[in-house]
Amino acid sequence: MEFRTEHDLIGEFSVPANALWGVHTARSLDNFKVAGRHVHRAWVHAMGDVKLACATTSKKLGAWKDDPEKIDAILRACEEMRKGALDEYVVVDALQGGAGTSLNMNVNEVIANRALQMLDEPLGNYKRVSPLDDINYQQSTNDVCPTAFRVALIRQIEDFMPALKTLELTLRQTGSRMDDVVKVGRTQFQDAVLTTLGFEFKAYAEALNRDFIRATRGVKALKTVNLGGTAIGTCVSASHAYVENVVPTLAEITGIDLVQANDLIDGTQNLDDFSYISGILKTCATSLLKISTDLRFMSSGPQAGIGEISLPPRQAGSSIMPGKVNPVITESMIQTCMLVIGHDTAISYAISQGNLELNAFLPLIADCLLNGFEMLKEACLMMANKCIAGIVPNIDKCRAGIASSTALITAMVKRIGYDHACQLGIDAMAEGISIREKLLKSGLVTEAEIDSFTTPEVVRSTMADHDRHKH
Repeated sequence: MEFRTEHDLIGEFSVPANALWGVHTARSLDNFKVAGRHVHRAWVHAMGDVKLACATTSKKLGAWKDDPEKIDAILRACEEMRKGALDEYVVVDALQGGAGTSLNMNVNEVIANRALQMLDEPLGNYKRVSPLDDINYQQSTNDVCPTAFRVALIRQIEDFMPALKTLELTLRQTGSRMDDVVKVGRTQFQDAVLTTLGFEFKAYAEALNRDFIRATRGVKALKTVNLGGTAIGTCVSASHAYVENVVPTLAEITGIDLVQANDLIDGTQNLDDFSYISGILKTCATSLLKISTDLRFMSSGPQAGIGEISLPPRQAGSSIMPGKVNPVITESMIQTCMLVIGHDTAISYAISQGNLELNAFLPLIADCLLNGFEMLKEACLMMANKCIAGIVPNIDKCRAGIASSTALITAMVKRIGYDHACQLGIDAMAEGISIREKLLKSGLVTEAEIDSFTTPEVVRSTMADHDRHKH
């Protein structure tokens, strides 16, 4: 491989001759190999948006007016960055030090060198197009990286929300299919009262609807940016006209109604909004983890377990146990949720350690949140399409559970009295017979009466009565 030599404040460093990145990126690659993955592409594309907004604003204010070819090349390179055409050259590690300086400089160098290519200039000829004097003009890592992250995060959340809504609607549809399937409801893993599978699944959907509403609010919280604040929010090296115009320009480019922070110092040093967003993501993960765990429990066995529902078989479950099929989709979802919950702890700690005027740990926060929303999006679509949509109720198992459960006598407490019902349950267990058998033996009710207490209409009527009183 051939190399070219570039220099920075530390000294000279070798850079691959054909690389669009330069010395700052090369040093970052040499220093940071921790995550083993690049910065999330959504952040990279948003950096292109921000760089385009900054260059466009500076051009309108007279920068590079004597070199129209140069600014044209810079703007075209920024467009390529925002559209993903330069992704292969943004190569810094996701967990870099420096509050995002490595990412900012990687992007600056790539845009500069791509502009040089367009101008038929050799790579690294920074006297013609400079990563710092031109591409980073009137900017700082302190305002560019957090602003781009907010843009990227808004897009990630908006990309996640349809997947969450798909899962919610699939749960509702599956619940509607099972409205008439009566089963034993449980508290503390013990039999409680009669319910329906429809009630259960629609309750899951309601939880996800609340998560959807929270995500909508989260997007609004991210639309205040600190672009124009440059270093620590002081606006140093930026003109008043630039500071006033750069955010409206970015809003026009992105199509997002962004506004500039009233206090740019606060907007630079405090990242509590991201803690709020992480809380929204974590809350959704806890809902999904709860739902997935319930499905594993209800489908357990299936012969020797609860087995009230059957999950779609997706792959063989064992290399040694014939016929075994595991609930792999729910297990994948649970692992995703566990990781998101763990990320929330890391994010909380990173935000709390934003010492003095800048948080150095933005790369970790960005990596956790951008990947978290992406993972949960894919997990929601997987869950909806490969699990929830294909769930089948095991009606005979549900009926057998009702016949043997104390939930059956709970349904008849008004008919036979609480104390009598308790004694019947105790006697049934002692005699080793089902509750249904014991009720019939007692002569207190007939088989037809028992059946009448366990119809889906009767179970639903309790809730309907409650709703009528409530309204």
